[in-house]
Amino acid sequence: MTDVVVAGGGPTGMMLAAELRLHGVDVLVAEKRLHPPGFVRALGLHVRSIEVLDQRGMLPRFLAEGTRYPLRGLVAGIDRPAPEDLDTAHPWVLGIPQPVTDRLLAEHAAGLGARVRRGAEVVGLDQDDDGVVVRLADGTHEQCRWLVGCDGGRSTVRRLLGVGFPGEPARTEFLVGEMAATAAPEEIAAVVARVRATERRFGLGPLGGGLWRGVVPADGVAGEGAGPPTLEEFRRRLRAVAGTDLGVHSPRWLSRFGDATRQAERYRSGRVLLAGDAAHVHPPVGGQGLNLGLQDAFNLGWKLAAAVAGRAPERLLDSYHAERHPVAADVLSTTRALTELLSPEPGPQAVRRLVAELLGLEDVHRHLVGKITGIGIRYDLGGGHPLVGRRLRDLPLARGRLYERMHTGRGLLLDATGRLSPAGWADRVDHVVGPWATPVDPEVQAVLLRPDGHAAWAGADRQGLTESLGRWFGAPA
Repeated sequence: MTDVVVAGGGPTGMMLAAELRLHGVDVLVAEKRLHPPGFVRALGLHVRSIEVLDQRGMLPRFLAEGTRYPLRGLVAGIDRPAPEDLDTAHPWVLGIPQPVTDRLLAEHAAGLGARVRRGAEVVGLDQDDDGVVVRLADGTHEQCRWLVGCDGGRSTVRRLLGVGFPGEPARTEFLVGEMAATAAPEEIAAVVARVRATERRFGLGPLGGGLWRGVVPADGVAGEGAGPPTLEEFRRRLRAVAGTDLGVHSPRWLSRFGDATRQAERYRSGRVLLAGDAAHVHPPVGGQGLNLGLQDAFNLGWKLAAAVAGRAPERLLDSYHAERHPVAADVLSTTRALTELLSPEPGPQAVRRLVAELLGLEDVHRHLVGKITGIGIRYDLGGGHPLVGRRLRDLPLARGRLYERMHTGRGLLLDATGRLSPAGWADRVDHVVGPWATPVDPEVQAVLLRPDGHAAWAGADRQGLTESLGRWFGAPA
C-alpha cells in the first residue's frame, strides 16, 4: 500500500510530493497528462515562495533560470516602489515561466524519490478508516493510506468527495494565448502603451523565439465549461480593443479565464485532502495562484508526514484547514478587489485614484505588499508572543544562515540562551545554539520553528517550550 497518492502533477502536487519525501513517505504522483504543458500560465514567484525555495535548498536552481525584478507596482499596477526594509532577505519578484517552475519542481521531487505516473487520471475513490482506493481511468487502482487532490480548479477529487465549492461566478472574461505576430516589435510596444493608458487589462509581451503572450478582454462571459477561443475570436477582440490585430497568427495555445472566485468548504474529508486550485480559484490579478498552492503544500507536507508516521499530535492534520483556509479566503478577497481597480469604468477608476493616494502612507503600502507577497501571513496559533504564528525571514546565525539550516524539513530551535534543549524530540527538531536576532523583537532569546518556518513558540521558559514541542511534534521519543 502506498503511503500517499497525490492527484495532480502541477506545482502544488510536486511541491507536496517533495515535502513528503523529505520525511521518508512513499509517494505516488498520479498526473492525467502524458506530458507537462508547454504554455505559460504563471509568470513569476512572489517573496514568500522564493523564501520557501530557499528553505529547501532549491533557490539557486531557480535563480539560474529566472530574472529578479524589483517589487514595484504590486497593487493593481499602481506605480509605486515597495516600502524600504521589508521583513525579508529576498525583496524581489522572480520572473520565471511556469513550464520552467514545473520542470524544476518535478526534478526536485523525483530526485528525492517521488514516483510519478503520467497518463493516470483519477476517476473514482473509496475510503474507509484505514485508507483510500483510488480508481484510475485505465481501469487500474491504487491503494493508499492518504489521498491529496492537487488536480486544479475543476478538481475530480473534490467532486468525488462532494465538497462544496461556493463563491461567485465570473463576471468578466479574458482571452489569453501564445502566438506569432507579423507586426514589428516596435509597433506592438507602441500599441500596448497606448491601449494600457486606459485599459490595464490588456497586454502583449514577448516570450522569445518570435512568440508573444497576449491577454485581451473578451466580449462577454462564455461561462464555465466553454472551450478555448478561436484565433479569429482573439483577432476580433484585438481589433475592438486595440484597433489592430497586429497580424497575430500560428497560436501555440489559446484559452480563456474569468474572475470567478470560489473556495472549497473544507480542505479535509477523512483521509482525503485538497490543496492548490482544487481548494480555491480566484482572479489572476497579483499573480498569487501558483504561489498560494506552493504554500499550501509547504504547510501540509510535514503534517501529513507526521500522520503517516503515526506520531501526529491530536488535531495536527486539521490545523492545515484551520490555517490555510483563512489565508486563501483573504487572497480571494484581495484579488477580487485588485480586479476591480483594473476596470476602466468611472467608479472603479475613482477608487483606484483613492488607493493610489493611500499608498503614499507607508503603513498602508507595507500592509498591502505583505498581503500580495505572502510575507504578512500570521497563523492564529492561540496567543503567546507576537512572533508566534509568523514566519521568520532568513537571518545570519553564528555559523551560516537560518534558511540553510532548514533544508531537511525538520523543526528548529534557535537558542541564544544555551540553556534550552529539544531533548526527546531530537529526531524531529534540530538545535542551534548561538546569537541571533529577529527584526520583530530583538529581545527574544529563543524561538521554536515548525518545518514550514513559522514560529510555534518564543520565549525562554522550559515549560512553554516543552508544551509547544508536544503540540506540534508529538510525544517525545
